[in-house]
Amino acid sequence: MLTRASRLLIGNAAAAVDLAATYVAKRGTRSQRRASPAERLGHRERLELLADVRQRYDELGGGFFQEPPPARVSLSVVREERDAEVLDLGWRSAYEPVLPELRERYLKYPENHLAGARLFRAAARRPVAVLIHGYLGGVYAAEQRIFPVDWLRQRGLDVALFTLPFHGLRAVTGRRVPPFPSADPRFSNEGFGQAISDLRQLIDWLRAEGHPAVGVMGMSLGGYTTALAATVLEQLAFAVPIIPLASLASFAAEQGRLGASEADRAEQLEALEAVHQVVSPLHRPLLVPRERVLIVAAENDRITPVTHARRLAKHFHVPLETWPGGHLLQYGRGEKFRRIGRLLEELGVAAGDGR
Repeated sequence: MLTRASRLLIGNAAAAVDLAATYVAKRGTRSQRRASPAERLGHRERLELLADVRQRYDELGGGFFQEPPPARVSLSVVREERDAEVLDLGWRSAYEPVLPELRERYLKYPENHLAGARLFRAAARRPVAVLIHGYLGGVYAAEQRIFPVDWLRQRGLDVALFTLPFHGLRAVTGRRVPPFPSADPRFSNEGFGQAISDLRQLIDWLRAEGHPAVGVMGMSLGGYTTALAATVLEQLAFAVPIIPLASLASFAAEQGRLGASEADRAEQLEALEAVHQVVSPLHRPLLVPRERVLIVAAENDRITPVTHARRLAKHFHVPLETWPGGHLLQYGRGEKFRRIGRLLEELGVAAGDGR
């Protein structure tokens, strides 16, 4: 059991690591990040533009997420293990942008047309944990270290590392900063639309391959995607957002991108939140039964603060677990993954004692 002084020391160190990483990332990406047209406008003009975009989404009548056709998945053997194999999966993304005016700009990147995942599977088909990476992630070798892949496999699950749009092998050649998420909220919305479409294709393929159950867990941006998936894909065996982002608008406000005054920031926050409602887990009902959902956060997270996780847990009416460390210095995460293991055992999708 940590003493109060120890928790304070760990928390301060974790927060410092997050803040330092954020500073370095901002310096490294500042030259490539362009302000959106909305960011270059004055306050009133920006509100009018956001209101127009909100109206465009309102006209959809709730038809943002469409069911994609079955994926034609190609398999490439990475390595073979005793009674198991590691495969790279690839399939053509079926996603078409919802807003016609975004179609050409969104689809102009050929690298992003191919969706992908790395699958670790045993000879006998087992339940699958689909793991979703965070911003700037998606490199399989790195994600295998960030996520407890071997631990999950020992608990009796197969594991799939899913690649978000414009990340990993889908990254745009010559760009250090992926175009998704974007300063343009419409582009971000389309990115999450594609993420859910590609994820649904992967899950449907896994179930067709004989895997009896498929659930998702993700960190940071992947935590947001996991929470969103739980409002779209009711067949998920479990959903575990970890250190999740919960609101794109709140994140923009936390990064100082909204308004010059407190009053302006409040108005722009509300308007931007409205634009993102179509892909916001905070504005959608949970479709996965609550007993299958657990949210995990870091008490001293300075990248996606614990307030994001608290809002998700309150909106979904599900448990929230926290570790004392931060977003990057994840001190205490082992105990929380054991808690995840116990949940998966209770749901009948994992074996063992959760250690």
